Amino acid sequence: MTESEFLALADSTLNAIEGALEDATDNTDLDVECSRSGNVLEIECISSDTKIIVNSQAPMQELWLAAKSGGYHYKFNGSQWLSTRDNSELYATLSAAVSEQAGVAIQLQAS
Repeated sequence: MTESEFLALADSTLNAIEGALEDATDNTDLDVECSRSGNVLEIECISSDTKIIVNSQAPMQELWLAAKSGGYHYKFNGSQWLSTRDNSELYATLSAAVSEQAGVAIQLQAS
């Protein structure tokens, strides 16, 4: 995948995550604030005053997730973002991290 293709895919994924979190905030008791600066999506969990960061790393063609539970790197395999460490899927790990840090069980899915 070219760098421009990766950047478009990463941007689309960050937008999808932000949209899914906004929907969850509207439809559940989830209280998070999302802010975006370029290739960095910051998710602030209001109740715990903690943050989760998702950002793209173009040189390695990876998305990185930083949460209280740890740091994770994801590569796109043609259909989904999988962890370079344990093959876990990005949205599953992100759902668990948001649920833990925000105190509200949610299940985010790729759109």
